[in-house]
Amino acid sequence: MYAVAGRVKDEDIALVRDRTSIADIINESVTLRPAGGGNLKGLCPFHDEKTPSFTVAPARNVYYCHGCGQGGDAIKFLMDAEHLSFMESIERLASRAGIQLRYDTDNSPNVPRPQVGQRQRLLAAHASATEFYRDQLSTPGARKAREFLAQRGFGRDAAERYGCGFAPDSWDALAKHLRQKGFTAEELNTAGLTKPARSGSLIDRFRRRLLWPIKDLSGDVIGFGARKLFDDDDGPKYLNTPESPLYKKSHVLYGIDQAKREIAKRGRAVIVEGYTDVMACHEAGEPTAVATCGTAFGIDHIGVLRRLLMDSDSFTGEIIYTFDGDAAGQKAALRAFEEDQRFVGRTFIAVSPDNMDPCELRLAKGDLAVRDMIAGREPLVDFALRHTISRFDLDTVEGRVEAMRRAAPLVAKIKDKEKRPEYARKLAGDLGMDLEPVQRAVNSALRGAEEQSRPAARQVVAPQRLVERESLKLALQEPVLAGPMFDTVEPADYGDDVYKAIRAAIAEAGGASSASSGGAVWIEKVRDCCDDLAGKGLISELSVEPLHVDGAVDPRYVQITVARLQVGSVTTRIRDLKSKVQRLNPVAHKDEYLALAGELFSLEQQARALRDQAAGGL
Repeated sequence: MYAVAGRVKDEDIALVRDRTSIADIINESVTLRPAGGGNLKGLCPFHDEKTPSFTVAPARNVYYCHGCGQGGDAIKFLMDAEHLSFMESIERLASRAGIQLRYDTDNSPNVPRPQVGQRQRLLAAHASATEFYRDQLSTPGARKAREFLAQRGFGRDAAERYGCGFAPDSWDALAKHLRQKGFTAEELNTAGLTKPARSGSLIDRFRRRLLWPIKDLSGDVIGFGARKLFDDDDGPKYLNTPESPLYKKSHVLYGIDQAKREIAKRGRAVIVEGYTDVMACHEAGEPTAVATCGTAFGIDHIGVLRRLLMDSDSFTGEIIYTFDGDAAGQKAALRAFEEDQRFVGRTFIAVSPDNMDPCELRLAKGDLAVRDMIAGREPLVDFALRHTISRFDLDTVEGRVEAMRRAAPLVAKIKDKEKRPEYARKLAGDLGMDLEPVQRAVNSALRGAEEQSRPAARQVVAPQRLVERESLKLALQEPVLAGPMFDTVEPADYGDDVYKAIRAAIAEAGGASSASSGGAVWIEKVRDCCDDLAGKGLISELSVEPLHVDGAVDPRYVQITVARLQVGSVTTRIRDLKSKVQRLNPVAHKDEYLALAGELFSLEQQARALRDQAAGGL
């Protein structure tokens, strides 16, 4: 059951399901062929496979993959394949089928939802603007824009693929076009497409510039990036849409709509610096490239990528930064190292030959050179250390000691504790010093960092513990929605003893599925079943702590949380089992060795399926 109180009425959801052809929806992204019995089959979009195991049953409007276990209806497919929320999926399908949805929040059961809210109006204005700018690119006045693209290796097909456009040499061409389509001056100004002139009329935000539409994860255009073309244009080289209800530059990554599936599937993201760099990487066969829009890569951008990479204690996604080798590029790389500690995954830097950016490299040396640059990536830690010590004269005692003092805190910042001793040894070798003083400097920096963070120590929780905590909050606050998936999780999947006790108490209370609502009666019932005193107190805290989700909770969020929880548990079991297998003599203990190896293989398959499922559900 997808419906949530206060959302779309159940009968309308049923109507959307009934009037939607799941084969038509899936055929837009997956090639389906007859498989007998009225079913269709194709390659699964949620995991890599060579033999089709993704089956669609048009008669029942459902799909299922026998390889990774993903399945559901058309609503679920859009949620997983397009990374949409439940509401976005149901509304898209309803619009496609011509169905006017009704919502339980309406005072009257037959009053339809107000036609379109502000977000829908602003998105519609951007869609119309995208079409207008795209048409302008083929006009005589846009010759300079076409030449700019051609000089960088992008022809008409590439321009169309990335939706490139041109803002004409007019003060209000777009404003007039959109006003004729019924958009108000207030809507256009709010969207950042126009701005008020001194005379009180509207003028266009962009003029005489090459444009790239900037899209969000769901593929909706939310803004534009505009490149200066003419010498007499006294504006900045790049001009972006201003902050708006749609466009938040600290969250926006250009190319994320096209890259999201490959990022989730390949487990890596390539961070480049510009629009043409994203285009160049994608055209060269590296479809995981994205770029920031008018701001430095920061914490919120990391949050976007973590969702796609499923970055946690048990997952090592790769972040690959590409920066110019000049001073500004090195500074950006070192700033990235500071932010990198927010990732658990591995982070690298790729610097192209002769300090060329990916677009220049592709032009000079071809697609393979771009792929080789990324393949030749260097761990960001290595780059940061090398850059830091390069500023000192290592032929002198003073230079070596000062380099050690500056580099030791970088080693101390490395999140993976097991890597710190190896990097301390490497640093000692690079400096030409004994290991002991370098290790002391690293330990001293580490103690200083720990003391600095000690007042907030109780607030620091490992990513896997956050997932465990979130799953319990779902079971307590949203048991009707979360129950069917949550109840499949065992207490053993929790690493924290108190969390295990709460999970056992929920089972003792009949499981989350047995609750009629997430109210006080259910929470008190779980408290009564909890034998752990710390657990009893924590249940009250979890019952009021906000969930880490924007808007209403939907099944997709429950699926992600449960899958991430299970991945962590399975990965821990794999690590323990590998240790046991490595300690066994395969000749002297053949039967035991083969049994454990078989169990290990099964667990690794399960872990892969869970990772694919969670990545596809984002």
